[in-house]
Amino acid sequence: MRIYAVADLHGRAERIRQIGRAVRRLRPDALIAAGDITGFFRPGPVIEALNGWGIPVLAVRGNTDVKRVDNLLAHHTRTCDLHLRAVEMKGIRFVGISGAVPVPFRTRIRFREKAVLERAAALTDRQTVLVVHPPPRGTLDEVGGRFHAGSSGVKALVEACRPLAVICGHIHERPGIAVMGQTLVVNCAVARNGSGALIECPEGGPPTARML
Repeated sequence: MRIYAVADLHGRAERIRQIGRAVRRLRPDALIAAGDITGFFRPGPVIEALNGWGIPVLAVRGNTDVKRVDNLLAHHTRTCDLHLRAVEMKGIRFVGISGAVPVPFRTRIRFREKAVLERAAALTDRQTVLVVHPPPRGTLDEVGGRFHAGSSGVKALVEACRPLAVICGHIHERPGIAVMGQTLVVNCAVARNGSGALIECPEGGPPTARML
């Protein structure tokens, strides 16, 4: 399965066009949007653009995505709100958690309850691609080279469930690929000249990724 993963578009028109061109070029089986898809205003046109690319779009909200984004994702035919849901595609299970860590950034939504992580853990197995906005704490989460800003809750979830891969964003300074135990971690934040990441999940084999 070929997955195109992006995060932190922030509703910017040039980034939306850039992602659309990449979808047409790469021909992925699905687009994964790991939060901060929209800005604080006018999310409708952004979700409409994602829906118009002709492939399934699985998304979680980040800290700049207003609550209305959930309804917009549910309204369109190709977009899906993945929060605390499991979606199966080509033998891969996708599970999502919307939200962000509360510090050091102001945020509209965050992991408020232990129950959210427990519900996600109940859906997650070794063949799961976990889609979250913040990276696991200590992995692809350095801000300014001075401190780690990832989520301790996501880290604990990954350590306990050992999913196939984690797709995240949030930390614009650290897009890239890492391995946490046996789990591939991809921070697909679209920053500077980047265009996200392409992840290949071959049947029966480990996933691989490259930044775009």
